[in-house]
Amino acid sequence: MTELVLVLLFFAVSVSVYGAVVTLLYLRSQRLVSQTRAERFSHHQGVLADNDEAKARIFARRADEALVLTKTLQKFIPRQFVDHFAKHGTVELTLGHADEDEVAILFCDIRGFTGLSERMGPQQLMTFLNSYFLRMNEPIHQNRGFIDKFIGDAIMALFDHPGGSAKAKAIDAVSAALDLRKALTLYNQHRQNSHYDPIGVGIGIHFGPVILGTVGSEDRMDTTVIGDSVNIAARLESLTPLYNADIIVSATVLETIGAEFGLKTRLLDWVRVKGRRAPIEIYEVLSHLSEPEQQQKFALQTQIAAGLACRIKQDWDGALVHFYKAREMSPDDSLALHHIRTIEAIRYQPFPPNWDGAIATDGSQFNWQPADE
Repeated sequence: MTELVLVLLFFAVSVSVYGAVVTLLYLRSQRLVSQTRAERFSHHQGVLADNDEAKARIFARRADEALVLTKTLQKFIPRQFVDHFAKHGTVELTLGHADEDEVAILFCDIRGFTGLSERMGPQQLMTFLNSYFLRMNEPIHQNRGFIDKFIGDAIMALFDHPGGSAKAKAIDAVSAALDLRKALTLYNQHRQNSHYDPIGVGIGIHFGPVILGTVGSEDRMDTTVIGDSVNIAARLESLTPLYNADIIVSATVLETIGAEFGLKTRLLDWVRVKGRRAPIEIYEVLSHLSEPEQQQKFALQTQIAAGLACRIKQDWDGALVHFYKAREMSPDDSLALHHIRTIEAIRYQPFPPNWDGAIATDGSQFNWQPADE
C-alpha cells in the first residue's frame, strides 16, 4: 500500500512539473510571437525613443538619411525627368507611364573609342571614362540640360527648358555643345600634362517631339526617351567623322533657334539617315573655332550649296564644277573632296525620276542606292 502511494505521489509531482514547464514554454513563445508581430507591423527599424530629446535626434537623423537617399536615387533617375512628369500632372512614376513633348536632344561620343579602349586594362578604362564624364557633365547642367543616359562612351542629354519656349530649348542644347568643346580643350590639356594622347568627340543635335516614359518590369523599371527625333540626333552624331565636323545640327535646330542668335554654321549635305525616310539638311557648327578657321570654312559655302543644288537635279557635271572650285579655294578642307567622291560614285547609278537628291547613309559610310520612294 505504501509503495502504491509513493508511485501515485511521484506521478502527481511529475505531471505538475511537466505542466509548469509546458506553461512556461508556452508563455515564452507567446511573448516572442508578440514581439515578432510588433516588429513586423510597427514599420519601425531601430530603438524606440523614450523621451522628446531622443525623438528629436532620431527625426533629424532620418531627415538626413532621406536626403541622402533622394540624392542617390537622382543619380539613377534624373530629377528633371521626374519634374517633367510632374509638369504633366503625374505625381508618381509608374510602369508604362508616357508623356509627349518637344525637346532638344544631344548626343556626344568619343571618336576612335574602340581602338582607344583596346589599349587599356579594365580598371584604366573605367577610370578614364569616369574622368571624362565628370568633365562633360557640368556643361550640360549649366545649360539647363540633363543626362538621360550613358551608352558606353556616349552621352545622351535632353534639354527641356523649364517654362521655356522651343527656341530656348534649342539654344540651351547648342550652347551646351559649345561649352562641351571648351571642357574638352581643358581636359586634353590635362591629358597632355599627364602624357596621354588627346581625344576628340563628335556631337549631334536635333529638336523635335519625343515620348518620355517608363519601361521595364515589376522589379526593374527605367526611364526612357524614344521617337524619330532621338534617332535623328544619334545619326547626326555618327556623321561627324564622315564630314570631319565637331558639331552637326539639323536644319530644324537652326530654324528653331532663329538667325538672331548668331550661330556660325555652314551647309554640309542633304542626307537620308538610317531609319528615316524623309531627308534632312545638315549643318556644321563653326562658332567654337578660331576666326581664321571660321572664315576658311565658310568661304566654301556658296560653292558647296550650288554643287548640292546641281546634285539634286542630277546635273553631275555641274555639281563637280562647283565642288572642284571649292577644292581649289581650300585644298585642306575635306568637305569638297567628300562631295567630289560622292558624285563620282553615284553618277552612274540608276536613280528614279522622283529622286529627291538625298544620299542614304548609315553614319559610317554611304549607301549609294537611294531609298525607295
